[in-house]
Amino acid sequence: MTGNLDNATWPVVITPGEQSMLLEDWVAANRDGLERRLTEHKALLFRGFGSRNGFESIANSFFDRRLNYTYRSTPRTDLGQNLYTATEYPKQLPIPQHCENAYQRDWPMRLLFNCVEPASRGGRTPLADMSRVTAMIPSEIQEEFERKKVRYVRNYRAGVDLPWQEVFGTSSKAEVEKFCADHDMECQWTEGGLRTIQVCQAFAAHPLTGERIWFNQAHLFHLSALDPGSQKMMLSFFGESGLPRNSYFGDGSPIGSDVLEPIRTAFDRNKVSFEWRKDDVLLIDNMLVSHGRDPFEGSRRVLVCMAEPYSELRQRASARAASF
Repeated sequence: MTGNLDNATWPVVITPGEQSMLLEDWVAANRDGLERRLTEHKALLFRGFGSRNGFESIANSFFDRRLNYTYRSTPRTDLGQNLYTATEYPKQLPIPQHCENAYQRDWPMRLLFNCVEPASRGGRTPLADMSRVTAMIPSEIQEEFERKKVRYVRNYRAGVDLPWQEVFGTSSKAEVEKFCADHDMECQWTEGGLRTIQVCQAFAAHPLTGERIWFNQAHLFHLSALDPGSQKMMLSFFGESGLPRNSYFGDGSPIGSDVLEPIRTAFDRNKVSFEWRKDDVLLIDNMLVSHGRDPFEGSRRVLVCMAEPYSELRQRASARAASF
């Protein structure tokens, strides 16, 4: 494999063997070993490379097909060609650790980030090894989630959180209903807008390694993800049943905030951070690595694309078909 690898750090840093090397050329020369190295190291940071034509050509070199961000949960700018900005939350707020789309039953296996402009201060993208996170979650909590799964309830209304038209990428109610039916999701048109309910996995097996990984966003969707003042305000405005988003056990029973604290602790204790440099490109395995964002000052522009779709729903259907 051409280029210089620093295996002493994580994410593993890859720098060009030649000063003028383009990242697209490096990927073409090393494609055969890239999958193996990513599975082994889980996160690869490409630093010091040039590019032929910016992030779009870099993304084209890594992936044959990029995924559309449908049924989204965070605000982003769509740049076209299935390229997006990273989540656009206020700069003073952190974004907790999560695996992308783990609140769905379909998700990307690969995420590619490109730092166009690092923040003047802060703005790191901390990563956590999901094998370590999973191992740190108490066994009794794991067993309950494994048995009950996770129910996500979302209420969409004008002026609060994301409108359903943005979440589903359409203004057609018929298209929303079809998406929900295709993804085993309940949808209800309400006086205020729309409510969706979906029960999803708490764990997932990595398709290459077979490893059983904690894979959900119960801790992000739950009301306790907000500060106490915001919790009180949201409950007073909407009541529990009308909250923009919340999570429960799959059977509808409540998840206590005391149950989620050890999960958040497991993520926090396994976070690893690095300073973004201009033109850095980060490739991660979305099941084996979680990511987040630190608060920042100044401007910050990080782009992202998602690729290699995996469907828990289709996997289960195939397994049932194979059993007959």
